[in-house]
Formats: sequence, C-alpha cells, structure tokens
Amino acid sequence: MPSQIPITLRQATVDGVLTLVRMIEKRDDEQMKRKRLPMRLTALVMAGSTAFALSGCTGSSDTGSNATATASSSMDYSALGIDETAWQYDEANDVYYQIGVSYVLTPQAEDYETLGIYVPGAYMDATDNGDGTYTASIRSDGAVGDFTATTAPIVFPVNTPGYAAQSAPTEYDYDSISEYMEAGFIYVWPGLRGRDSNTDDYTGNAPWGVTDLKAAVRYVRYNSDSLPGNSEAVYVFGHSGGGAQSAVMGASGDSELYTPYLNELGAAMNDADGNALSDAIAGVMAWCPITNLDAADAAYEWNMGQFSDSGTRAEGTWTAAYSSDLAEAYAQYINGLGLTDEDGNVLMLDESDEGIYLSGTYYDYLVSTIEGSLNSFLAETEFPYTPSSSEMAGMDAGGPPSGGGPSDGEDSGSGPSGEASSDEVSSDGPPSGDLPDDASGAPDGSASGPSGDGGAPSGGAPGDGNSTEDATTYETAQDYIDALNADGEWVSYDADTNTATVTSLEGFITSQKNASKDVGAFDGVDASATENVVMGSGADGLHFDTIARDLIAENENEYSSYSDWSADYAADQYDSDFETTDSLGNDVATRMNMYNPMYYLSSSYDGYQSSEVAQNWRIRTGITQGDTANTTEVNLALALENYGVENLDFATIWGQGHTMAELSGNGTTNFIQWVTEIETGA
Repeated sequence: MPSQIPITLRQATVDGVLTLVRMIEKRDDEQMKRKRLPMRLTALVMAGSTAFALSGCTGSSDTGSNATATASSSMDYSALGIDETAWQYDEANDVYYQIGVSYVLTPQAEDYETLGIYVPGAYMDATDNGDGTYTASIRSDGAVGDFTATTAPIVFPVNTPGYAAQSAPTEYDYDSISEYMEAGFIYVWPGLRGRDSNTDDYTGNAPWGVTDLKAAVRYVRYNSDSLPGNSEAVYVFGHSGGGAQSAVMGASGDSELYTPYLNELGAAMNDADGNALSDAIAGVMAWCPITNLDAADAAYEWNMGQFSDSGTRAEGTWTAAYSSDLAEAYAQYINGLGLTDEDGNVLMLDESDEGIYLSGTYYDYLVSTIEGSLNSFLAETEFPYTPSSSEMAGMDAGGPPSGGGPSDGEDSGSGPSGEASSDEVSSDGPPSGDLPDDASGAPDGSASGPSGDGGAPSGGAPGDGNSTEDATTYETAQDYIDALNADGEWVSYDADTNTATVTSLEGFITSQKNASKDVGAFDGVDASATENVVMGSGADGLHFDTIARDLIAENENEYSSYSDWSADYAADQYDSDFETTDSLGNDVATRMNMYNPMYYLSSSYDGYQSSEVAQNWRIRTGITQGDTANTTEVNLALALENYGVENLDFATIWGQGHTMAELSGNGTTNFIQWVTEIETGA
C-alpha cells in the first residue's frame, strides 16, 4: 500500500527523478530540448511530489490539465473571488462594471495584471450600497438580444500591435464597449504585458503576454458562479500582433508548457472544489495575425523578397544572397509541413525555370487564393468605383477607443544598419473595429499602399502605393483590371462572367505587395527587429530563427566576401542567443514554440495535439499588406482545416493592407454577428 512506503524512501524517489529531469534538461542536444519528454516528465514529478505530500501516494500518470490540477491542488485561490459588493453602475446605459480587478494571486506586473469586467444591466440584480458601489448577483432570467445571463458569450480584446503591452482600463468609457453591451455580450478587458513593458522588476517577452491572457481567462472561470455569461463561450479577438496572440491563445489551450508560468503568477488552476480549470477557449477572431515566426523570414523572401532588387536585396550585397537562400529554404519548410487542400492533395513547392520554387501544388494554391480574393472584390464592388482611404483604413492606437481600433503598430525587420524601417506604435486600448471616417493606412495618418501600413492608395493604379490629391475613378471593371496590368499583364478578365484569372504570383507581388521590410524581416540580422525583442531578454533582442542560423552557418564564407558583411552577423551570435534562458529556465526555442500556433496544429511539430484547440476561427487579412507574407495566414488556415476544427471562416480581402480587413461592413459588427451565429446556432 502507498501509505506503507517510508517517507524517506518516497522523498528519495522524488529527488532521484528530479535529478534525472535536471540532467536531461542540461543536455546539450538541442533537439532534446525541443521534445516534450522533459516537460511531460516534469509535470509527472510535480504531480507525484504533491501527491506524496498530501496523501502519501506513489505518483500519478496524469499529464496535461489533470497533472496541472494535482500539482496546484494545495493552492488557496479564494483571494481571487470577485468582490460582489464592488460593482459600479452606468445608469444611463445600464451597465455594471468593475475596473482594476487583479486576476492573479502573485502578480509580477501590478500595473498590467488587472482587468475590467463589463456586464449588461439586465443580467444583474443589484442593491445600492450608498457609496457609489453596488452589491450585485446574477439575474438568471435576464436577457439581452439573443442571450440570457447564462448563455451570453464572453469576449476578450487583444490590442497588442507589434506584440506590445495592452494597458488595463483605469476609467470607464461606454463608447468602447457599447456594441458589445447592446449585443448582450460580457466584455472582459485584461491588461497584458508585451515587448515594450520590460522593467527592472518584470519582463514582457514571450510568453508572458499570452500567459497573462490565459490567467485572465482562468480568473473569469474561477468566478463563473458569480459572473454572468457562459464561461465555456470565451472568444478572443485582435489585429496584427494582437491577432497573432489571439491565434496562439486559440491553438495552445491548456498547453503544459505554460503551466510553470501560470503557477509563477498564482493564476487560478482549480476552482473552489479543486476541479481543474481550463484556459482553452471557444473561438478566435484574428485580423492580419503576424505569426509563424519560426519560418517568417524565409516566407517573406519566397513570397515577396525574391521579386525585389533594391535596398538590402540589391545585387552585390550579402543580404541579397541571403534572401535567395531564405526563399529556397522556405520551399523545404513547406514540403516538410505536409499541408493538404480540401481535396486531400498534398501541397508542395517544386523547382521552376524562372524564380525560386515558383511551381507545384502549393504555388498553385496560393495563386488561386489571390485570384479568389480578387473575384470576391469584383462580385462585391459596383462600378464606377473610387478607392477611398476610409474604406481601406488602418486603425489608430491610443487609449480606450471610441469607434476606432488598433493600429498596425508593427516594426519591420531591421537591416545591417540596425534601424527598423517603420515606427513603433504602442497601444493602450482594445480594438473596437470600426473604421474612422478620416483614417488612413499609416499610423501617422498618411495614405499608404504596398508598404503594408494600410490599404489601397487614394490614386494611381490600385494598390501601387502612389497617391494623388484626386482619387482615380474606375468606370468599369475592365478599367480596373487594365490598371492592375499597367506594368505587365498578370490578370485576365472575362466581362461576361465578371471573373478574373491571376496568371502570375510575381505580377501580383510587383503590382500589389512589394516587400517593405529588409532581409531578415522578423529576425533582423543584428537582432534589432521588433520580434527579436518579443523573443528577447528584457529590452535586449535575441535571435530565434533556426532556418536563418543554419543558412548563415552554411554560407558564412560566401556571405563574408561581400563588403557589407560584418562579423556581428555570424552564426555564433545566433548560437549564443539560442542558449539564453528566461527566469524559468526555458530557452528561445521553447518560448518560440509557445508563441507559434503551428507548433500545436501541424503534425510536423513536436507539439501537435498537445493542447485543446479552439473550434471556431474567423481570420481576415488584407492581401496587399507588406508586413508579412500571404503564406502566413494561408498556412494557419490550412493547418486549422487539416486539424479538423469545427468552424473556419477565412478570407483575404482584396485591396486592403495591414488593417482590420473586411470585404464589407466593419470589424466589430461582423465579429459580433459571427459569435452570435455560432452561439445561437443560427
């Protein structure tokens, strides 16, 4: 019997296994570090050692959420119970709310790790405390629109451009939540750390932003008996870096890689009865998610960079040679993914007579996606047609939005100069999704085209980046197609059927989606790109791209023969960064996996099927954005489809750039309608 095992023997057994785990974790074999064995073994040890302490058991074979529950069962989370006497009330709009609610027991960043909760008044019974606060409880028969107090979905905004921090609300603003309240949703606005929130006391590098978000979801579920809403119907939504972190959240539900980080914060791992809580969510709304960072540099060069011959891709530079090598490496990456289309055909890239791997089933699939986007635009658009900046707008960043949404806020990769080629934009408020009447694509309010900061320009050929004081009006669809073909024919058009055929990826890129980032678009050659800081250590950027490292190591003799080469770009710089660990002992490769949805969705990664994946996804992206390759969202959508999620709604929006792209309507309305249809079965 377990109780007959001497305490000293039980402790010796645990100590021995812990020693074995430490030995495995210290091994120099990089591949072993990426395997899930050490983490799973650690979870088992945590579960076993806690069980010894509590009940004298010999151990547990549970992993995942069960192991998490056992490991944290001794924690008292009662301090996370919401104060039912602290509600405030907006009588004019009938909304109960609380602001400044701490969602973890031991916050690292008290200035970020709080949240605001906003509830339609119909869902609450309340008594005035006489001091401006109310004691409120759930009114079970309360209803708003299609929902009741028990069926209302709960939505979390993720406004983190460039993986920046999201400030928690400090004051009440109805305008930023009005449409959600009117729809009968529960709105939870959490503060989250990001790459721009590094201090002497805490860091915001990966994975802390998503960890904070997971902790906030767990807080709501811990308080599900006291809060209105269906705690199983949790949806997150965001744009750009916020779309990326929303996608990570949707793919990594209950991933054990996050367990030590959540425990570090004192996040709620069990409910009041000791049952395991989950951070898996029901759905994701992602606009232009900047994700799949482990292959993003190679994707950028294959999709866009190979068609450029200026800047860091100019002939005679080492970065031009590097660009070509990255493009070729991307073909090997794609061919190893094993993605399939809806008919089960494996999508591959083949060598081609011209260009780099511009042939094969994957190439054809991408071109057909571009073609489908154009035809959707033609079907929706009435001619005469005049592109306008307000239709194809970027979003403004700032405080609690009132009809606006998030800015793109992305930094492009840095080149050898070490200077990022776009401005950083921080953001304090969550996305609303409406397009401001005077908005343009760029953060500074200027019009932009294929640079990726916005949508179609106000004049010139569609999407060519030129703008004039007077916008061009296209009288017919044929006029529009002729403008697309102004620099070379790549689109044919059948007026009888109002359909277009795209014949060349190169033609599309040259006309609509020029590369706007330097080579090393995400992992800058000098580690100074935004994403280097995301994967970095505090404010210091770290290299994270193993494809890039291997290419530089293999071709360093060639690259170093160019005059613009520096020893600072050498492979040993990558090796040093890869060995750097965070406060919990995890290296860059592990943290990269935690921030990569494909790690959980694709069978080519070790993390496949190691999490609870959200079953509802809506992904929208502006097809002309220069911020990332078309392949980023296409691969995410394919991986989700191959994984077998229940509901996938994916579209690339013609003529729009790095924005909350929608073919019609606006982001907020469409997002609310999508969630409502799912939750009501409409």
